[in-house]
Amino acid sequence: MKRSDFSTIMRTAWQFVRTTGKSLSECLKLAWANFKLVRRMKQGIVKFYFQKVDGSIREAWGTLSDTGIPISNREKKERAKNDFTQVYFDTEKQEFRSYKKLNLIY
Repeated sequence: MKRSDFSTIMRTAWQFVRTTGKSLSECLKLAWANFKLVRRMKQGIVKFYFQKVDGSIREAWGTLSDTGIPISNREKKERAKNDFTQVYFDTEKQEFRSYKKLNLIY
């Protein structure tokens, strides 16, 4: 793990604290869970769960690895970066999806 990774985790945790008002301990756990999930998705297909906006729990199979994404879906579209959402390629739906980092179930 690089120093910049730790910096990113801490920055994310403090954003969660400011947004939700939860304790730093809870927000650090969530920030670490998001970091580890992204690291695993960069290596292959991963099963994970998150809470949807309507309150239901969604099971997702996703990846960020180039080998798991079909060539037709690899187009780079320039969009504004949102620090509160995580984009991933859903291997079941065969399209890009996103979830709120605060709603990840770890």
